[in-house]
Amino acid sequence: MQLKLTFVSFALATLAAATPAPRGEPASSCSTGPVQCCNTVEPASSAGAAALLGLLGIVLQDLNVLVGITCSPISVIGISGNSCSAQAVCCQDNSNGGLISLGCVPVTL
Repeated sequence: MQLKLTFVSFALATLAAATPAPRGEPASSCSTGPVQCCNTVEPASSAGAAALLGLLGIVLQDLNVLVGITCSPISVIGISGNSCSAQAVCCQDNSNGGLISLGCVPVTL
């Protein structure tokens, strides 16, 4: 268990250095839940994302889908103090406790 936790921590540290994806759709177009602020957004096929998905036992049909890593919700758009200094995204599946969000699309705040 400790080896798994160490590997996940290493994977997250490695992913934190990745370049964020370009900004995209307006945040108001997000209909799948709250806009998320993710430290990293990359394709599921990338080495780091694939390793994290494997450790969590998540199997995806489409490896070209974007995943957000280490995400937290941005509750109310447009109110001062709710900003994202990393990558703001709208994701289809935010059910993994913020560790990884699936089916993400970059949004502008």
